[in-house]
Amino acid sequence: MRYEIKGESMPVVICHLEAGEQMITEKGSMVWMSRNIRMETSGGGMGKMFGRMLTGESMFRNTFTAEGGAGLVAFASSFPGSIRAIEVTPDKPVILQKSAFLAATSGIEMSVFFQKKIGTAMFGGEGFLMQTVSGSGIVFAEIDGSAVEYELKAGQKLVVDTGNLAMVDSSVSIDIEAIKGVKNVLFGGEGLFNTVVTGPGRVTLQTMPLSKFIGLVASRIPSNNN
Repeated sequence: MRYEIKGESMPVVICHLEAGEQMITEKGSMVWMSRNIRMETSGGGMGKMFGRMLTGESMFRNTFTAEGGAGLVAFASSFPGSIRAIEVTPDKPVILQKSAFLAATSGIEMSVFFQKKIGTAMFGGEGFLMQTVSGSGIVFAEIDGSAVEYELKAGQKLVVDTGNLAMVDSSVSIDIEAIKGVKNVLFGGEGLFNTVVTGPGRVTLQTMPLSKFIGLVASRIPSNNN
């Protein structure tokens, strides 16, 4: 499979498939394809369907297969931002924020990633219900806004505003910490908790989470007092 990512604010990934090659994707992500691409919708079992529902994904997945020769299929981002291609190997799975999955080659497996610490589960924003991407192949992830990557050394920490954590290597640990200082909490506008990631491994951040964007738009809509 060859791919190319085009576009800036609303990107699309165009996948060029050889005969028999397949792509799996979230429902509604396909924007165009050649005539010899066959689509098939399936759930993959109740356990996997329930897991996808927990992470905000559709319960069903579409599989696109090139038949009778080479073909192409394109998948578009659902929100202004970036598309990142991540190579996954059996010894190096990655963790995605919920709703980040866009498409993947057929050798990729998705499962729910649960945080072990109850504090992170309750207050970590995207840190509780995330997705583990394993297997062998390439996964395409949607990043809200622009993507910024860091490679953390062992023990190196990075403090991230809740919701801005998009993706980490499975070797990176995720925790939360309370914001210190009463004035900081009451007037700082940063909420009560931050997410703390600890290396080693790669961390990908997003500059404008969808939840923050929705809140910003909602705050600008005049209320109707009639």
